[in-house]
Amino acid sequence: MPHSVLWSSGRYISQTKDPLPDLSLVLKVQILTQMDSGGRNVKPWKIAVIIVSVIIGLALIIGLISYFLCHYQDRYYNATFLITNVPYDPQYGRQTTEEFRYLSQEIETTMSKVFKGSFLSRKYIRSHVVALSPDPGGVLVSVALVFKFASADSKATSWSHVNSVLRRRLETSSTFLNVDQSTIKLTELNKENGDNLINNFCGIRKEAFSFSGVERITDGQRARDGEWPWQASIQLDGTHYCGASVISNTWLVTAAHCFKAGREPRRWTASFGILLRPPKQRKYVRRIIIHEKYNGLVPDHEYDIALVELASSIEFTSDVHSVCLPEASYILRDNTSCFVTGWGALRNDGPSVNQLRQAEVKIISTAVCNRPQVYAGVITPGMLCAGYLEGRVDACQGDSGGPLVKANSRGIWYLVGIVSWGDECGKADKPGVYTRVTSYRDWIASKTGI
Repeated sequence: MPHSVLWSSGRYISQTKDPLPDLSLVLKVQILTQMDSGGRNVKPWKIAVIIVSVIIGLALIIGLISYFLCHYQDRYYNATFLITNVPYDPQYGRQTTEEFRYLSQEIETTMSKVFKGSFLSRKYIRSHVVALSPDPGGVLVSVALVFKFASADSKATSWSHVNSVLRRRLETSSTFLNVDQSTIKLTELNKENGDNLINNFCGIRKEAFSFSGVERITDGQRARDGEWPWQASIQLDGTHYCGASVISNTWLVTAAHCFKAGREPRRWTASFGILLRPPKQRKYVRRIIIHEKYNGLVPDHEYDIALVELASSIEFTSDVHSVCLPEASYILRDNTSCFVTGWGALRNDGPSVNQLRQAEVKIISTAVCNRPQVYAGVITPGMLCAGYLEGRVDACQGDSGGPLVKANSRGIWYLVGIVSWGDECGKADKPGVYTRVTSYRDWIASKTGI
């Protein structure tokens, strides 16, 4: 997924009896009924047809029985309990803090041990800490639990099994957390409430996605539904112009240079989902906020950030929801693996694509990026470089404003960069340059309250 040229505008049933009939009896009946009045046997090819027909019919019956007995569905629960050996920290009130991440990871790891070490191991999917609240006795924990049960399993039985395992194993599955057993409470959530609970948390995406190494966005990996649910396309007069990231149900963040062609909200729309045509959702734009200090003058790429307020709220689903914003104090280490996504060109100055693409890139230190043969000192604290000095993997035109993201140890994804500019696409010693989100975290909060 190749950017723009350096100093350019940027980059844009169950039955107790055996339900199956005796096969030999069926075949005899079928054959006898096919004999003519003279008692002559049916021709061999007719017998073969009868046998095949019977086998196919039996296979369909078995398939239907298996479907009704083995069809699975997600079931959601909310578990609450009190941890007594951890004093409450005000930082637990913000889900993006390191304090919240550390305790939540310990709780989620414990939950995994609780259920994966039990007879529910194959039914347990995941847990997610919903909230850490203050309590006179310590920290009150709320956790969302997701299981996959067979449709034939009654809800009452499923709840009873989960509740039994939780109460029996929670206290013994952690070497760090002391849980007050008398406070454990398990509530079942219907599918709608369960989906809403999970989808309204930033940075969560569908499980079991894998990525096969470092590839060019241009030649390789296409994204799948729900893989990067925060990716948005902002479109000028109905045509894809830039990428953007969903940070709430009404706000997107993108690059300021994307609006050089016009800032009138009525000309802009935003779409969501991995395809530009047809999208999962489309929204009109109410307001565009460009950073006050952005002047758009070449070669000045400072303050390349903008916010887009939507005219109506996005309906959050597993395929479309928000990414997390890091704290302003978050430090992004050199050589960290991140992912950049977008619908940009497959080569420099090429056309955009219809299906979202992705690439893994590494954070390059500002010192290296400012070397004479790279960007010769023009990388400022508000920017960051990502890619490879040997080139190949990069963002390109049409990717501008899109997300550069990384996952923390809990598997929660954070927006660390915004595709901003670069010297062509995938050139050696010319990695992609991104707006550093932590540098503008307070500005984003001041405009959106997020």
